Amino acid sequence: MNWHAMRAIYLFEMARTRRTLLQSVISPVISTSLYFVVFGAAIGSRIDEIEGISYGAFIVPGLIMLSLLTQSVANASFGIYFPKFTGTIYELLSAPISYIEIAAAYVGAAATKSIILGLIILATAGLFVPLQVAHPLWMLLFLVLTAVTFSLFGFIIGIWADNFEKLQLVPLLIITPLTFLGGSFYSINMLPPVWQTITLFNPVVYLVSGFRWSFYDVADVGVGVSLVMTLLFLAVFLAVVAWIFKTGYRLKT
Repeated sequence: MNWHAMRAIYLFEMARTRRTLLQSVISPVISTSLYFVVFGAAIGSRIDEIEGISYGAFIVPGLIMLSLLTQSVANASFGIYFPKFTGTIYELLSAPISYIEIAAAYVGAAATKSIILGLIILATAGLFVPLQVAHPLWMLLFLVLTAVTFSLFGFIIGIWADNFEKLQLVPLLIITPLTFLGGSFYSINMLPPVWQTITLFNPVVYLVSGFRWSFYDVADVGVGVSLVMTLLFLAVFLAVVAWIFKTGYRLKT
């Protein structure tokens, strides 16, 4: 393993976050805080407890997951797209570093930034609502697995996209709607039976459900199912990244 090269890419990506602190950290935290104000205070005061949990506290895992998914995809996709845009990707591909090491460095940096942001939002949520984390180790496990999984997904998007519009297409039209419809702000048990079944085809349901279980011991689907589905998504995205580097898709032209 070329640890020196991996470290150089990783530190470069982390330094980019420090240079864009307002956009990378402060803006998502402020946006999430507004969700707490609108949903937790304004709307939450009109909603009874959900499964014995105050509505403001109930939506915390969903809000963290919303930021985690969008930021993981955005960080990883831009991180690999910019070298393609400037042409420096060819210098990277010709350097003595393997494809696995390149992907690990970019995905690792994107996941690290998303995890830090998720923990900051978790701390911020404690200022608005009383929080409890019933299973802290499980919470960290779901946090890390989700960040890595969707950083891989963002890495794939960054390679696939050939302009900035496509770079924003998937997060805006797919990730955000799926997160809103994936039980972030409600329990799917509140839906009619037909819609409960349809909602189970939304992959984000399993991520939010497992993450919420680590907080409050309540879940829309079994925690084992959530973990298996998260690992399945991780395996699928790893396979796609391996195929991209094996075939040179959108890299050799």
